[in-house]
Amino acid sequence: MNSVSANGGRHSVVALEAEPATAGDRPPRPLTTIRPSKGWSVVDPGEIWKFRDLLIAFAIRDIKLRYRQTVLGVAWVVLQPLLASGILAFVFGTVAGVTKPARSSVFIFVLAGFIGWSLFNTAFTRAGQSLIQQSALISKVFFPRIILPASSVIGALLDAGVGFALFVLLALFSGFRFGWQIVSLPIWLGLLVVLAFELGLINAALCVRFRDVQHISPVFAQILLYGSPVAYQVAAVPERWRSLFLLNPLAPLFEGLRWSLLGEGYINLATFLYPALVALLVFWFGLLLFHRWEREFADVI
Repeated sequence: MNSVSANGGRHSVVALEAEPATAGDRPPRPLTTIRPSKGWSVVDPGEIWKFRDLLIAFAIRDIKLRYRQTVLGVAWVVLQPLLASGILAFVFGTVAGVTKPARSSVFIFVLAGFIGWSLFNTAFTRAGQSLIQQSALISKVFFPRIILPASSVIGALLDAGVGFALFVLLALFSGFRFGWQIVSLPIWLGLLVVLAFELGLINAALCVRFRDVQHISPVFAQILLYGSPVAYQVAAVPERWRSLFLLNPLAPLFEGLRWSLLGEGYINLATFLYPALVALLVFWFGLLLFHRWEREFADVI
């Protein structure tokens, strides 16, 4: 018979012994024991690949549950960026007067940044809450726990795809023409997703141990929203504070994202290398921390 543990972590599968067989019976079946790994190591990609069907099933379920019993349904994917971008455009463009795009309207300028922010915030928030929301499942069934936050990111990517399609239609309708810079769009989106996913992993692991983190995370996200150039240019930041402002890895990412979509903003090699390096470091640390604590999730959640 097979012995399966509900605890998480990478698992070494070892055939220990076989069930006794009587004369004339078929060959004995191996007894398989799944043990949590020890020490500091990252998640095994091969193990995740074995559970890819479960990953897809969780992603589909997440998308369905999100809009179940809502009056407008998936229309919220369109209405949310429109309403939020309209408010931010009015505040930063009309009231504060700091958003002054050169090649597009204020609304299109803000919408480009907000769709990127929506992708980052959705992936970060849902990944961070995924373990707490599925606590009953984690304590009873074995599967790689990283599948839960990963499935949340798939749903965020789908929402972002709809949002960018809306942006392209509105931009073309307003008379804007995209330049060659748009070929770099996957780079900036990829870095945003990696950073959001790994921050979400860290957040999810911390939430299991310290429930206060789930109350701190929304505040942290709001600080990042206004501390990142989502609705304004980096050039709007006073020069004496600009170097400090650019230490936020999201700042060059949003500047690059808007440059790829609208051809506005200033980017150089450091604009790409700095957030890429931070994303890789956070990626490694997030996987390491998540896998280290994964074996304890079922016991403490």
